[in-house]
Amino acid sequence: MHSSFSSFSDRLRHALDGPLPGHDAHDTMAPRYQARRSAMSVADSRACREAGVLALFYPGRNREPVLVLTRRRDDLPDHAGQVSFPGGQRHDGESLPETALREAQEEIDLPTGAVDLTGSLTPLYIPPSNFCVHPFVALVAEPPDLRPTDAEVGRILHVPLSTLLAPDARTVEVWTLHGMEVEVPFYDVEGETVWGATAMMLAELLAVIRPAATTAED
Repeated sequence: MHSSFSSFSDRLRHALDGPLPGHDAHDTMAPRYQARRSAMSVADSRACREAGVLALFYPGRNREPVLVLTRRRDDLPDHAGQVSFPGGQRHDGESLPETALREAQEEIDLPTGAVDLTGSLTPLYIPPSNFCVHPFVALVAEPPDLRPTDAEVGRILHVPLSTLLAPDARTVEVWTLHGMEVEVPFYDVEGETVWGATAMMLAELLAVIRPAATTAED
């Protein structure tokens, strides 16, 4: 993909203003057991703890959009090694976009003053933690100087959009989850496995982005 970042940004903004694919997109990356799939729409109606996460793009090599993800450290007691968007739980008195920006600043040292919040995606319910996660899409005009600044973040992933849109990025394997053999879709991203809630939110993001990622000239 050789479209300029500014053209991509305009197309992405327009796409986020339109109808979202929502849970239909989530379902393409949901582990194939009924409890997970039937819970997807709960974020629309159930009282739950709220979290905000940030899907941040910046212009990389040849001005190609690059997505920022984080990988948790391997020595953590919970969710060790898992890949996610920067983000976390909402604090009292702050909006969900403010949550996503604050958490990104705390986790990866993102200078939030340079961030352009472009739109939002469909909230997703996470049954084990009773969280409703609200994803926000953001852009920065120049590559930010990011570093892990939270004890739980082991690595920052800088993923070219073309990698995520490649036909072989999505894989399905049979895993053992909750004592059952389950088909689990995931994205293979730079040798890392992106699955579960992050993959489901990423699926909607990519569904929105595909039309915006077509080749364009300034």
